[in-house]
Amino acid sequence: MKEFEYREEDKEGLSTLETIARADKFNRWMFETIYPFCKGRILEIGSGIGNISQFFLNENASVTLSDIRENYCNQLKVRFSDATTLEDVLLINLTDPEFEKKYRQYEKLFDTVFALNVVEHIQDDVLALKNCKFLLKDGGTLLILVPAFQSLYCGFDLELGHYRRYTRKTLRRVYEENQFQIEYSRYFNAMGILGWIFSGKILKKKTIPEGQMGIYNKLVPVFRIIDKNFLQIIGLSVILVGKK
Repeated sequence: MKEFEYREEDKEGLSTLETIARADKFNRWMFETIYPFCKGRILEIGSGIGNISQFFLNENASVTLSDIRENYCNQLKVRFSDATTLEDVLLINLTDPEFEKKYRQYEKLFDTVFALNVVEHIQDDVLALKNCKFLLKDGGTLLILVPAFQSLYCGFDLELGHYRRYTRKTLRRVYEENQFQIEYSRYFNAMGILGWIFSGKILKKKTIPEGQMGIYNKLVPVFRIIDKNFLQIIGLSVILVGKK
C-alpha cells in the first residue's frame, strides 16, 4: 500500500493515543465541544482506542465506531463489549477505490458522521469527505476536526503521517467541493500551540511527551477560559460542521 495511513504498524500513532488517553480533562473538553452537533445515529470515523468514543457511550448515544486498522477495531469491541448503545464496530477505509460498493449497506444510514484528527492523514481529502457524505442521511451532519495552520507543521506531524494542516478557509473549501452547507466553524485549543511549538519545533520531539501532556491536562480548566477569550480565532485545531 502506498499511502501512509495504510501502514500495518502505527507505533507513533498508538503511543500518541495512549498518552492522550490519560488526559481525561482534555478529552472531555474536546467531547463537550463537539457533542452538541452530534444527533441521532452517529458514526465515528477513526475511533482509535476509544478516547472520545467512551464519552458518547457514557451519554447513551447511539453510536457506531470505526477504524482503518483491524487491531484498533478489535480493541474497541473488547473495551466496549458491555456498552448498551454501541451499534457496531466497523473496519472503514475512506479511500477504498470501491467504497460505495463495499459499504452500500451503510449508505444514508447515519444522522451524524464525525472524524477527529483523521482527514489530515489522507492524501485525497476531497474523496474522504465524499465518502463520508455517502454514509450520511439527507440533511445529516458532518463534523471534522483537524490540525490547524501549516506553519505549525513539525516532526510530530511527519511521524504521525500528516499530509497537511488546515485553516478554517482551506477546510471549508474541501466541504464546499462536496456541496456541504457550512453550519459552523471555529479554532480549538489556543494554548496547545505553545506546547506544540516547544516540543515539536524547538525540542524536535517525535511523539508528544507524556509529562507535558499531564501538565497540560491539569491546566485545561484555565485553557478553556482562554479559548473563550480568544473567540476561537486561533487554535491548534480547527473544527468545521456542515450539512449534507
